[in-house]
Amino acid sequence: MSGTGDSRPPSGATALKGLRRRRRGLRITAWVAAGLVLVGAGGAGYVYFRLNGNIHSVDIDSALGNNRPVKLGNGSMDILVLGSDSRSGANRGYGHDSGTARSDTAMIVHLAKGHKRASVVSIPRDTLIDRPACRKPGGGTAPAARQAMFNSAYEVGGPACAVKTVEKLSGVRMDHYVEVDFTGFKDLVNALGGVPLTTTAAIADPKSHLTLAAGTHTLDGDQALGLVRTRHGVGDGSDLGRIQLQQAFLRALMDRISGLGLLTSPTKLFSVADTATSAVTTDTGLGSVGRLMGLAQSVRNLKTGRIHMVTLPVRYDPADRNRVQPIEAKAAMVWSALRADRTIPAAAVQGSAADKVDAGKVVGSSPTADKKP
Repeated sequence: MSGTGDSRPPSGATALKGLRRRRRGLRITAWVAAGLVLVGAGGAGYVYFRLNGNIHSVDIDSALGNNRPVKLGNGSMDILVLGSDSRSGANRGYGHDSGTARSDTAMIVHLAKGHKRASVVSIPRDTLIDRPACRKPGGGTAPAARQAMFNSAYEVGGPACAVKTVEKLSGVRMDHYVEVDFTGFKDLVNALGGVPLTTTAAIADPKSHLTLAAGTHTLDGDQALGLVRTRHGVGDGSDLGRIQLQQAFLRALMDRISGLGLLTSPTKLFSVADTATSAVTTDTGLGSVGRLMGLAQSVRNLKTGRIHMVTLPVRYDPADRNRVQPIEAKAAMVWSALRADRTIPAAAVQGSAADKVDAGKVVGSSPTADKKP
């Protein structure tokens, strides 16, 4: 019997081609599965409108007016990220207030040209600053105030006043603003299957509902929120220590996101995107799925090791050690670096009160942070 088959093993090139086909087939299978899910939900149009409808955006441009720092035009981008602390609505589990809110967390995220490097500047909420006059969301004007706490800007004038205050403080124009509240933060952490990290010491703070033994943990949303809010469970109990914990958690969160392989799991990607778009409030310039996806795509190659996190250089207020004041000369070095799209020099933060706090050393990424749940 004559045969046309060849019993020889495939060559290296042939085997490589087969492997590539199998990998491509797996990717195609994943996206076909996603397509079936989307069709079952009403198609891609449903997904777009679902995610787009989740996003809450506010027009801050009219309230900011034209008297702002100039756009740099050097390819960099500056985003003010706020964590608001209203205890109204779904956030009541963390205390009660009149329904107003203050910016519990404030970070300037500077994406360098090409978005492969970033600087993050945390502004302590208790920093004493000169707050500009701001338009109130309900009408009228909040007068300018000297030596006001930084987080009061959001309370009196909402996100537009927070942006205006940061621009006055830094001389850097904010291209965008993003806000997350307590509930949105918890939901996002839970959608990711928790965030793995390691604590080098036990943390116990009943005020933030957090108890963690030393060791490796996968924090759920409530635990993660407790960690980024705790002041009394770690270090000297200061807001500067809390900021270091926030920065350490942010690194662990980014490691988690990068290790999940969302692009190979379209259903998981949709779940996370659905939660993330529901969790944030943005300016109108970012207030659509397309624009948020564009921003996410632009930072896809940004590695955790290329993100430099600092705290605004401050000293304790001699009259009240619960308040801090910017160290003007050192703060000027920070703002100058952002405007020039350069890395913030170490000298800018050396000698700052924040430089003497070591609460951030208690938290580090877990070896399991890059593994899927």
